[in-house]
Amino acid sequence: MAFPLSSSITLSFSPSTQKRHFLSTHFAFRFSQARSQENARPFQLKVQCKASKEAFVKDKSQCRNIPTSFNLSTLINGTMKLENVIAVILILAEITSPLPLAGWDFWSISPANAVLYSPETKLPRTGELALRRAIPANTNMKAIQDSLEDISYLLRIPQRKPYGTMEGNVKKALKIAVDGKDSILASIPADLREKGSTLYSSLVDGKGGLEALLKSIKDQDPDRVSVGLASSLDTVAELELLQAPGLSFLLPEQYLKYPRLTGRAIVELTIEKGDGSSFSPEAGGELRKTATIQVVLDGYSAPLTTGNFAKLVTDGAYDGTKLSCINQAIISENDTGKNGYSVPLEIMPSGQFEPLYKTTLSVQDGELPVLPLSVYGAVAMAHSEVSEEYSSPYQFFFYLYDKRNSGLGGISFEEGQFSVFGYITAGREILPQIKTGDIIKSAKLVEGRDRLVLPSES
Repeated sequence: MAFPLSSSITLSFSPSTQKRHFLSTHFAFRFSQARSQENARPFQLKVQCKASKEAFVKDKSQCRNIPTSFNLSTLINGTMKLENVIAVILILAEITSPLPLAGWDFWSISPANAVLYSPETKLPRTGELALRRAIPANTNMKAIQDSLEDISYLLRIPQRKPYGTMEGNVKKALKIAVDGKDSILASIPADLREKGSTLYSSLVDGKGGLEALLKSIKDQDPDRVSVGLASSLDTVAELELLQAPGLSFLLPEQYLKYPRLTGRAIVELTIEKGDGSSFSPEAGGELRKTATIQVVLDGYSAPLTTGNFAKLVTDGAYDGTKLSCINQAIISENDTGKNGYSVPLEIMPSGQFEPLYKTTLSVQDGELPVLPLSVYGAVAMAHSEVSEEYSSPYQFFFYLYDKRNSGLGGISFEEGQFSVFGYITAGREILPQIKTGDIIKSAKLVEGRDRLVLPSES
């Protein structure tokens, strides 16, 4: 099984003190988060100091190596943050230096290099938001969507809400909707246009539409604004899905032999406890012997990965599959005898029109996927045992994203390394209750069978 969910950060500081006879001190450290605390690697720290000139240090015993060992689990599970670690290193460097660090030119210190920094791109933090942004729709609808999504950020401001800005956003969305009505409806296939017209009217002046949202903002009622905004965005997503009946790009010819999903589909997984116990009750309910998870598959961004997964579901391949809980993930058992395909690694980069194949993304350079892994409840394929350029033909996992164990900017260290193909949209609350040995009792493709294209149908 090739499933390297590891974490590492490398920092290097090289203070430069040109034209001064101060110390030249170099220190570097690296740590890795193991899959379990029992296998945690120790944190190794080495500080070394050397005099810049032979005559500068009279007592050479002051220059020495100091090996120090910390346990990484202490750093991760405790409250010590990265800056605390850097502070410890600076203190040790000062203790071992004949001269105080106060004499250093701060601006002469090279900046720290980390595996991840905070990209400027806003990363979707929910599966629903990521799925909405992934729909290849009419430009007018995307402009309306962007304007409304900005209100979501404004609502999070804890102090006085900027209702004037929110009002401007809704008015902008209304103007685009009214002026671009013909373009919006013309982007919908003729057989779906009547439904599209109904949705359009609902978006503009319906009970949960833009006009109602505008009134809630003028009344400065944040609760009503939040409810109205969610309703409007749901309608926007429905319209966009009508505008995207299939893929917006052509698959490379060599991949036409694979099953593919040309849109959205929904899979329901029924989970039961392996030890015969029960799941915690829902609000006001009773103990449950089984629990249901609903996953939305996004063929717009990962047609081959979703196609293979959907085919396996329809074949009953996941019925009876055992689950295992490992570091920040719930992974299915590895069974290569289920007639799946070793699909090439498939990732759609943000801002691109088609997926990349057999290629990971460089998050350090600001590359982010349309379907990010850094979302609680993301669903992705494990890597193939043969090559990380391919996904496993069968083994998938639910990602339990935790920002406390992520890199700078709240991005998972594995971001851009796996084929994410969907998100849990119902049943996320049972994920913490799933334990190693629990079983997928059944998996069913409840919606989107008409969008699954098999090789023999090509």
